[in-house]
Amino acid sequence: MAHQLADRRDVDFVVFEQLESENILTKEKFKDLNRKALELAITEARNLSIKEILPTNVPGDREGVLFEKGEVRVPEAFHRAYKLYCQGEWIAFMDDVEVGGQGMPATIWAAVTEYFVSANLAFIMYPGLCHGIGKVIETYGTFDQKAMYLEKLYAGQWGGAMLLTEPQAGSDVGELSCEAVKNEDNTYSIIGSKIFITGGEHNLTSNIIHLVLARIKGAPKGSRGISLFIVPKRRVNPDGSLGEANDVICTGIEEKMGIHGSATCCLSLGDKGNCRGELIGEENKGLKAMFCLMNEARIGVALQGQALAGAAYAQALTHAKQRCQGKNLLQIFDPDAVQVPIIQHPDVRRMLIWMKAHVEGMRSLIYYTAHCLDLEAFEEKQEDREKYKGLIEFLTPILKCYCSEKSFDVCTQALQVFGGYGYTTEYPMEQYLRDCKITSIYEGTSGVQSMDLLGRKLGMKNGKIFADLLGEMEKTIAAAKQIRGIKDLADKVERAVIRSREVALALGTLAMGPDLMTAFTFSHPFLMALGDVTMAWMHLQRAVKAVPELEKQVENLDAKDLAKKAATNKQTAFYQGVFCTARFFINSELPVTMGKFDAIAASDPSAMEMPEVSFGS
Repeated sequence: MAHQLADRRDVDFVVFEQLESENILTKEKFKDLNRKALELAITEARNLSIKEILPTNVPGDREGVLFEKGEVRVPEAFHRAYKLYCQGEWIAFMDDVEVGGQGMPATIWAAVTEYFVSANLAFIMYPGLCHGIGKVIETYGTFDQKAMYLEKLYAGQWGGAMLLTEPQAGSDVGELSCEAVKNEDNTYSIIGSKIFITGGEHNLTSNIIHLVLARIKGAPKGSRGISLFIVPKRRVNPDGSLGEANDVICTGIEEKMGIHGSATCCLSLGDKGNCRGELIGEENKGLKAMFCLMNEARIGVALQGQALAGAAYAQALTHAKQRCQGKNLLQIFDPDAVQVPIIQHPDVRRMLIWMKAHVEGMRSLIYYTAHCLDLEAFEEKQEDREKYKGLIEFLTPILKCYCSEKSFDVCTQALQVFGGYGYTTEYPMEQYLRDCKITSIYEGTSGVQSMDLLGRKLGMKNGKIFADLLGEMEKTIAAAKQIRGIKDLADKVERAVIRSREVALALGTLAMGPDLMTAFTFSHPFLMALGDVTMAWMHLQRAVKAVPELEKQVENLDAKDLAKKAATNKQTAFYQGVFCTARFFINSELPVTMGKFDAIAASDPSAMEMPEVSFGS
């Protein structure tokens, strides 16, 4: 079966119609760009994904990475794809031209990245780390550090890896034990071990630049005493050439459920006492620098989940149109009736529209957050820049948790559409499901994201950031109420927004009192419910753009007339799809969310009141 990637028509709709991203081209940074250039970038990313990266997905999964004598070999097919990806200068796609980037808007970055990820998640993690490590060095590095590392990282000549996790220090980073001892030449001797290190060792590049979290000997305990160090796999001479190995040894790789082509490594540093690193940023301020990478990564992980969900949905849709099985329900008692494509079956259509609603809603939400990155950087008023910065910070844990979990659910539903075939390796569905699961685990688990939302983000600036988000939703609601065909949808979203504000206040108040522990048992349900509301908001935004286009073609939005028109007009068919999907989500999913809000507001304490022994032996 031919593989399918993201629906280009919907990608363009979100970028150019819903978000009106073309307006950003009025800013000085983008003066040399036009809409044609943005469309061409998306086209080229799609072409590279289909022709070169996608063919590596299944072979990469089945071949996996090979560990032998401290070295890791990636799937053979990755080498050509990586070379072409780097030649296209995709790594620093949205970074300044002065540092080797293409200087493109973040919104377009989201679109091109969706194509790359949907083609092969395991592959795209290697160049993705080049950018993440490079961005930290660009932001916090000295002039000499930037000169030494940045160009080669952004060009993909050298790889990158983030060395954070230790056996006793996963989510609780403050418990790490990796130690740094300062030397007379201002370098540091690094001693320790790290686990679950993505891209920590591989043969795609001649060097790998590790960023290592460690505690300088004598530094305070906990997260206040953590520093960040540049530790190359091979030392770099003053002229930029490679020197000797830097006593960073891969001791093994993890055999994982999915992303088999991505090397997840255990690394030992300083076994021979000869691992050298250089401080980046200030002493004991390593977490601040590290979160420069983590915040970018969390938005990226949300996009990873959504991209895989989009590919899975596209596959399921194609299969449902082609697979004939069973009679049409209206002809069930007709012995002469023939088998029909399963897309005619009501339950299959229910699964398909559920998947479509989540894939497209998440696409809009992630692209919207990327659009906020552009607005934060280029709005003229400081207060506007601060508002968009706050929106990004508030939405990040929602994106990371909600999109990763709902994307896995989409992959599950897509496999279900295939039935028994989906459970076999003949089709890509089981790989999408396996690969997608990691997105709710790495870069901060779902639990960590929900605790961040309740414990930090809700109270930021005395609740102003949350109020700003709800204010943006209210703007969309006000616009929708002016459109006759979706006024009822606007009313329903408005009630959900009001309820989310009430429940946030109740849960936040509970978290500040003696029932704090009970409050946090509801942090994840609250995040997911609030995620539903943001999705409803996105679907209402989409409808605000789509419905006026339909009203130009069909009076009173009559369903039969629209269906007849859509049969011969692709534009009508597309906008009708946007409208129906928004109706489905707001009318069918949002009422369930309102029930969830009721349960959260009640905050039943059973989870905390039950004795540990009562959970079972």
